[in-house]
Amino acid sequence: MSYAIISVGGKQYRVREGERLLVDRLPLEDGATFTPSVLLTGGEGGATLAPGVVVTAKVVRQAKGPKLTIGKYKKRTGYKRHTGFRASLTQIEIESIGGGSRRGKQAAEKSAPEAKAAPEAKPAEQKAPSALPAGYADLTVAELKQAAGGWSAAELAAALEYEQSHAKRKGAVAALESAISEAR
Repeated sequence: MSYAIISVGGKQYRVREGERLLVDRLPLEDGATFTPSVLLTGGEGGATLAPGVVVTAKVVRQAKGPKLTIGKYKKRTGYKRHTGFRASLTQIEIESIGGGSRRGKQAAEKSAPEAKAAPEAKPAEQKAPSALPAGYADLTVAELKQAAGGWSAAELAAALEYEQSHAKRKGAVAALESAISEAR
C-alpha cells in the first residue's frame, strides 16, 4: 500500500509508512503501539475501501502545540482580557501499512524456508525477451514514453510483453500500446 487514510481522535489523516505526525492527545505512554481505524487505502492505480488492512502506529512522544494568545478589548470602557492556549498533542509514527513493515517483510522472506525455493524462480523472472531494448528495466515511465517513439515494432512488442508479465506499470503499458498503434 502506498498510503492510507486513518481516523485518530475523530479526525482523518492521510499517512504513509514511516511518516510522523501530530494528533490530538492520546491516552497512551511513549513507545506504545496501537492500530488506528483504517478508512481507505490507495496507491499504484487507485484507492479502495480497506476492511482488512491494518495500520500500525507507535507513540513517539507527548507534546504541546504552539502558544495562541487571545485578547479581548472594548474601547472606552477599560475592558481588557488576555488568555492563552496550547493544544496537548501526541506525535505518532506510522510503522506499517497492510500488515508488516517493509523491513519486517524482507527479514521474514530471508528467514522463511520458501526463500530456498526462490532461486529457482528467479531465472524465469529475469529472463527477458531477446528483442527488448538495452537498459529497458532501468527506464522510468517518463523515459519510456520518450524513448518508445524510436523503437522498432519487435522492440515495442517485446517491451509490452515484459510489462504485462513482470512490472505491470499502467503508465508504461499505456505508452507502449499507444506507440504500437502509432507505428501501424
